[in-house]
Amino acid sequence: MKILKRNLRKGRVKVMMESIDDLWHLYNIIFPKDKVYARTTREVKREREYGRPKEGKRIPVFLGVDVDRVIWDRELNRLRVHGIVCDAPDKVSIKGSRHTLDLTVNKPIDIIKSRWSKNHLDRLRKATIKDETPILLVSIDDEEFCVAILRQYGLDIIKEEKIRLPGKLEIKKRGQAIQNFFERVLQTIRNVSSDESKDIVIIGPGFVKDNLTKYLRLTASDIANNIIDTKGVNSAGISGINEALRSGILTKTLKRMRVVEESKIIEEILSRLGRGRSDVTYGFDDVIQASSMGAIERLVLSDLAFRKASEERKLDMEKVMKKVEEMGGRIDIVSAEHEAGKKLHSLGGMAALLRYPVYVDSGQFEDGSKN
Repeated sequence: MKILKRNLRKGRVKVMMESIDDLWHLYNIIFPKDKVYARTTREVKREREYGRPKEGKRIPVFLGVDVDRVIWDRELNRLRVHGIVCDAPDKVSIKGSRHTLDLTVNKPIDIIKSRWSKNHLDRLRKATIKDETPILLVSIDDEEFCVAILRQYGLDIIKEEKIRLPGKLEIKKRGQAIQNFFERVLQTIRNVSSDESKDIVIIGPGFVKDNLTKYLRLTASDIANNIIDTKGVNSAGISGINEALRSGILTKTLKRMRVVEESKIIEEILSRLGRGRSDVTYGFDDVIQASSMGAIERLVLSDLAFRKASEERKLDMEKVMKKVEEMGGRIDIVSAEHEAGKKLHSLGGMAALLRYPVYVDSGQFEDGSKN
């Protein structure tokens, strides 16, 4: 993402998105009560001297809206920002009416907030850092395959397919079936790779993943040159991809991908909970209490839980975030678009790793030894 202008004294930042991941960043930055300005089109009807207005005509116009809702349209790769027009040229006379801004890649926009939180500024800064290309994951065995794109916000599943190969005793038929199988996988990879260059990681149990790699090197060297790793997991398909992210075997390979970091922190939370440790907590009320004690070292929020919270609860969440920032803690907003984010959402959408053990006694926290 490019930051074109920034004036925090007036709460105004002008940015331009350069990738689909940038849309996800803005989805977690733009909230109700913000103002967003962008170039758009609007239907305008001119009045006749007598009778009904002339037929409407869409014209380009630069306007601002008071945001009341933001929808991420993943199918069309755009953000839809709904709100009331707060600023527009006099010639269109549409102030106070409703309008939807369609925000897309390579379209500059202005965002105005009454206050830019440290978390939002950090997210904006991270979005400007040039990341590696999205990763293409191929998860395969002799019963199924899945091709998915791993982006910063989660997985885009491109294709899943179940297969049934002839038995190992039917050598000729099986060999031809595997050949056809690999051809379908290759065609799927080509269809995706034609849009943007991507590194490829092939995972799966057994030798099928290795045989696919050999097949690509023999028949599609241009694709094979993009293979950066091959890893063994216990399952194929989407289950194998989730296993690879959860287990951390891809951490070194995908060290810059946000979803891997998010999966790692959620697994740490679940691990501590599973061992009954007291330096972790989850759920709105318990996290609020831990925050009041300055005990939170790392606060983890689900983007979905934050976005869908009531105004009152959202204010409480922002108070917690501000308190954590003041105490030098770290805040992670986790995408609910992938498995780890869904697990966090099931815990109430809010969890925290603590600096020291904190205990609950009849709804109250006590610092120190157990009673």
